Amino acid sequence: MKKTVCLIMTAALLVSLVLVTTACNKETEKLICGVTEYEPMNWREGGAWTGFDTEFALEVGKRLGMDVEFQLIDWAQKFTELNAGSIDAIWNGFTATASENGVPRITLADMSYSYMLNTQCIIIQKDKAGEIRSEEDLEGLTLAAEAGSAGESKATGLVGDNGNVIGVAQQINTFLEVKTGVVDGAVIDFILANQLVGTGDFTDLQIAFDLGPEVFAIGFRLGDPLRDRVNEVIVELYDEGFLYQLAEKYGIENRLQVDKTFGQ
Repeated sequence: MKKTVCLIMTAALLVSLVLVTTACNKETEKLICGVTEYEPMNWREGGAWTGFDTEFALEVGKRLGMDVEFQLIDWAQKFTELNAGSIDAIWNGFTATASENGVPRITLADMSYSYMLNTQCIIIQKDKAGEIRSEEDLEGLTLAAEAGSAGESKATGLVGDNGNVIGVAQQINTFLEVKTGVVDGAVIDFILANQLVGTGDFTDLQIAFDLGPEVFAIGFRLGDPLRDRVNEVIVELYDEGFLYQLAEKYGIENRLQVDKTFGQ
């Protein structure tokens, strides 16, 4: 009888050890976010990523028990990276209401609830303020925009058949193109323009006008259940005031707006 009891206890101990070992060896689920340098949403400071979307993603990952990583991507290849599994989400001031080569982005990825209002705008040199005052003034000009961005799509339609659009690797690069006179202007996100135009090296630039409203959301692979898990946390963070405090920290609180109908 004692031998039988000992065998049972030994077997139970072995099962427990296996379960503990398995739990210890199990890798924490990762959330890899595809990003570019885009202040105040995601940018690197001292080698570390920071910004509204950076902290937003980190908090979502914390609440979902996921390790969050940020991967710098070629924005023009964002859907290729997403579908290949190189990234799990496009999380970088991502204009969900735009089109990609004429195809609505909302059909190319499962979108989260939208969380921020934005608009594309035109930036120019201050001494061109009298020449570029409306969309009609852009026809035939040369504009810069981030390759693969909502801005590039807008720019192409604005300059017409006689104009030209120069695609650059990141939105921040368009500022230098305008400053040096390589282009007549650039189409970029208002949130970024509002941070940099008229400051530092760009005191000679200004926002000419905006091009209408759009929204930011997070893009996930089609059919990925992660989208719904993240949506639940977005609502929590909004209701708790976390997102407002975060937006206030980065000076974009007036743009915060969560729409639980978007992307559903």
